[in-house]
Amino acid sequence: MFDQLLESSTIQKKSRNPWAYGISLVVQTLMIGVMILIPLLYTEALPKQEMLSWLVAPPPPPPPPPPPAAEVVKRVVRKVSLMDAGKLRAPREIPREIAMIKEDPIQDDFGVVGGVPGGIPGGQLGGVIGGVLGGIPSVAPPPQITPQRIRVSSGVQEAKILQKIEPVFPPIAKQARIQGTVRLEAIIAKDGSIQNLRVIEGHPLLVQAALQAVQQWRYQPTLLNNEPVEVVTFIDVIFRLY
Repeated sequence: MFDQLLESSTIQKKSRNPWAYGISLVVQTLMIGVMILIPLLYTEALPKQEMLSWLVAPPPPPPPPPPPAAEVVKRVVRKVSLMDAGKLRAPREIPREIAMIKEDPIQDDFGVVGGVPGGIPGGQLGGVIGGVLGGIPSVAPPPQITPQRIRVSSGVQEAKILQKIEPVFPPIAKQARIQGTVRLEAIIAKDGSIQNLRVIEGHPLLVQAALQAVQQWRYQPTLLNNEPVEVVTFIDVIFRLY
């Protein structure tokens, strides 16, 4: 059985025509070449979407959002009349009708030649427009009020001393070796005498002796506008051990 099959296949191989085999090989090669060349010659037949996705670069990113719109500033236009702040302005266009301005006639019953409207009857020749009716009244200057009391520095007032009593050094303060300055505020009367004393500072053992001495002092009267006035000043009484 096997020998018969082997012999039949050998017979078939020998019976094939070599020309037919070559022709079929050429035909098959041409068919494969045509199938390869057709897509290259007719590119319009290829899907455009796929080709664009292969060749075209990716799209750029979207642009940024536009900036916000700027605020519109509304300008208010103010109508300006021809007379603005006392100044005449030229009109932009010539009006069709021009109103005539009529002034009130000057009354002939009163006034003088060259008078102005609103004057007084029997006005004065050569009067000044806008002057005061009846002229400028003579007003007496206000009387000068002289103050009853003024403050003077201690140095200036010391130069006006007429009588100065030296204080007695208290024995207790002398034994205790206490010395220093007693400062007093004094009101000097119009006649130059001491009217009031007030202690500002000083040792208690020295204050009484200073008050007793200063109360006897006398000053030259102080004049202001040729009138005597009271004076407020400071007085320093010095106690010094020798």
